Amino acid sequence: MKLNSDIVNAYRVLDGQELTESEAMALTRIAGNDILDLVSLANKVRDKFAPKFIACSIINAKSGVCSQNCKFCAQSGCHHTGVESYPLLSPEAILESARRIYDLGVRSYGIVTSGFGYLEADDEFNRILAAMDLLRKELPELKLCLSLGILSETTARLLAEHGAWRYNMNLQTNPDRYAELISDTHSIVAKIQTIRHLQKHGVSICCGGIFGLGESWEDRVKMAFACRDLDADGIPLNVLLPIEGTPLEDRPVMDAADAAKAFAIFRLVNPTKMIKFAAGRETVMKDFQGLLMLAGMNSMITGGYLTTRGRGVEEDRNFLYQLTIFNENA
Repeated sequence: MKLNSDIVNAYRVLDGQELTESEAMALTRIAGNDILDLVSLANKVRDKFAPKFIACSIINAKSGVCSQNCKFCAQSGCHHTGVESYPLLSPEAILESARRIYDLGVRSYGIVTSGFGYLEADDEFNRILAAMDLLRKELPELKLCLSLGILSETTARLLAEHGAWRYNMNLQTNPDRYAELISDTHSIVAKIQTIRHLQKHGVSICCGGIFGLGESWEDRVKMAFACRDLDADGIPLNVLLPIEGTPLEDRPVMDAADAAKAFAIFRLVNPTKMIKFAAGRETVMKDFQGLLMLAGMNSMITGGYLTTRGRGVEEDRNFLYQLTIFNENA
């Protein structure tokens, strides 16, 4: 069967050439068996430019009662979701959690807190620094990731000085529609400025978003190019699990076919980057998660998310082993 001409054109990514936004938009219109051809191309691009599969794990180190009104989030104090709330965990509790995943072979560990962020090094921020110091002392091979919200240049610099390897600051959607689709209690400009502060001090960036918010295909493509323009090192892609009590509780779950197209396009736009299948892998995509991991993904979160269940590290380790059968260079 003859390949779709838009997919044929996209094969030049394998030669190191870049797609334009209009070419990426053309790929959003393919359907049927052509989607499998697009997935195959994305997997070839991943195989050539980013073949190693990577698993990471996160801890919800401070949960709930967030002052921000992000429409998708169970932890926002503006919504009534019944999510468990608790203050910042102690450095020792964070270390204990890190040890468990470290002993299972995971070497990338993210400390995540709810809230606006840290513009000053207050007592809570200093306790996070203390936890980082303890992790570096006890588990020196562990790569420390953080997701603490919006930062100033001062707090970004302090995280770098205390061993931050990577920082997560998701765009979530097309930056031009952030206030409409995500939140109007903070700005996308502040998030992008946080990214720039961290990059200035040598911290790598994890920056992606969520599908299924009610965004258009144009929004998805613009987010892919925004991640490329920011030179994000890791790109986590989440499929919305509508949570009761949030403004998005009645959103329909994204079709697996649309997720496959979106994931593949992100890989073609960002061929060399770590693209991570995050929330929604087991809970929303279920039987299709293997197919979607082969749509250009080379990373995943294992062991659970912030407020939703995940899958055990051992089970995911076997899953990754099976995926490498399709990739002789992994």
